Amino acid sequence: MATIFENPRDLLGKEGTRLATSEWVAIEQSRIDAFAECTGDHQWIHVDPVRAKDGPFGATIAHGYLTLSLVNLFMPQIVEVRRFSAGVNVGMDKTRFLSPVIVGSRIRGTGEIVSVEEVKGGAIQAVIRVTVEIEGPDGQPTAKPACVVDTINRYFPES
Repeated sequence: MATIFENPRDLLGKEGTRLATSEWVAIEQSRIDAFAECTGDHQWIHVDPVRAKDGPFGATIAHGYLTLSLVNLFMPQIVEVRRFSAGVNVGMDKTRFLSPVIVGSRIRGTGEIVSVEEVKGGAIQAVIRVTVEIEGPDGQPTAKPACVVDTINRYFPES
C-alpha cells in the first residue's frame, strides 16, 4: 500500500522519509520482446535466448531502459499524493543501472523522499529516489539493485 500524503504541502519537511514498497513484477521474455519492438533495440542479449545462454549473463536480460520505465508502474504503489490539480513528471537525475535483470527475475520498487521544495506558481516539487530491487533466490532483494533513479515530480495546487 502506498504511503499517502493528503496534499502536496504535506511533503514539505519529509526529506529522508522511506516510502512504501511496490509489488513484485515478473520480467518475462515476452515483456522484453515487446520493449524491443517498441524501441527498435533488438540486441541479442535481450531478444536471442539461444545466443544469450552462452553470453555474459547466461540468459537474456531486460533492457536498462525497460527496467527504468517500470518506475512509472511502481510510483503509484510507492507514494500517493492527494488534493492537487495536476501532477507532472519533470524528469530524473542520477540514474544508475547497477545489476542486470535476467529474464524470469522479479523486480520491485522502493522509495525515499530526497528533497522537497515549493517552486514557482506554488507547486510542490519532490525528488523521490526509487530503487529497483531484484528478488533473490531466498525471496529477499539481492545486495545490488537493478537501478536507482531520482525522479522529479511536481504537484500543482488545487484552484
